[in-house]
Amino acid sequence: MKTFAVMAFVAACAVAALAPLAAGKPPAPGADGFPGWPASFEGAPLTALPLSPIEERFQQNFPGRVGRFTDGRREVILRWVARGSRKLHPASDCFKANGYALAALPISVKDGQRWSGFSAARGQQKFEVRERIVDAAGAQWSDVSAWYWAVQLGQTAGPWWAVTVARSADQ
Repeated sequence: MKTFAVMAFVAACAVAALAPLAAGKPPAPGADGFPGWPASFEGAPLTALPLSPIEERFQQNFPGRVGRFTDGRREVILRWVARGSRKLHPASDCFKANGYALAALPISVKDGQRWSGFSAARGQQKFEVRERIVDAAGAQWSDVSAWYWAVQLGQTAGPWWAVTVARSADQ
């Protein structure tokens, strides 16, 4: 009986490990319904900036599109997300990976928009960063994990806009 239980457990593990391969290839990232990048943000015109090599590589497997812009004072990263994914991660992960020391800032609300934020410092470079995610119905999240679980629980449907704004703390 014990041998049967072990074999059944191993078989179940093998099926679970192979299940993602049976799902087939996902649709091309951002192929359907991308509305294009906005021309302005918070009343300021946006100028496109080139993606860094790391952002280019990230976008290859991202379920949507990534754009990098400036309004002359701040850098604005826009991520259009076609479907729920763990590939959408908080900006703090990128800053940490690049050696910045982070400090959380309180949630802020401006014009009904809820933003999470943090300060990032590395040497003489200091930034204040804020971010949020919003769906077409106006639902919003200031935390990527909360958004992800809302997607998993069917509480929101895509696509979504994830907005990250970074400005020099010296401004």
